[in-house]
Amino acid sequence: MPARPIQRLFAEYAESHRNPVNLAVHWIAVPLIYFSLIGLLQALCGRYLPMPIGPVLMSLLLLVVLVFYLRHSWALGLGMGLFTLLCLWAARLLETHAAWPLWAISAGLFALAWAAQFIGHGVEGRKPSFLKDLQFLLIGPAWLLAKLFRKAGIAY
Repeated sequence: MPARPIQRLFAEYAESHRNPVNLAVHWIAVPLIYFSLIGLLQALCGRYLPMPIGPVLMSLLLLVVLVFYLRHSWALGLGMGLFTLLCLWAARLLETHAAWPLWAISAGLFALAWAAQFIGHGVEGRKPSFLKDLQFLLIGPAWLLAKLFRKAGIAY
């Protein structure tokens, strides 16, 4: 039986993520990048775009991302949906309680996490997968979630 498309994407993604240092960097940086994008989206759409354009645009963008995951796997889609909600909640907390604006925190995290990613890939000696195919920007978070699912015995 041929591998499902998500399995093929994970296998291709794994080819450039074998070095333990690069893997450790990815476990930290990939969720931070995902969170920072949610934070930037929330800051932009919630504060700088007029009602109802901002919230509608944000909802549509998040829906497109979640449909991408759900098309590949219901379990991963639900897991990424829950992680997205957690990121939205954390971004809202930062927005209301942090000393700095959410956009600045998110932009800083984004830059630091990407710098770490490129250092990790330098150690690995292989280019990031997204340079070959942009969909790998969305595969990275799902690949980590799939690893957690496998450890927990959850089928995806």
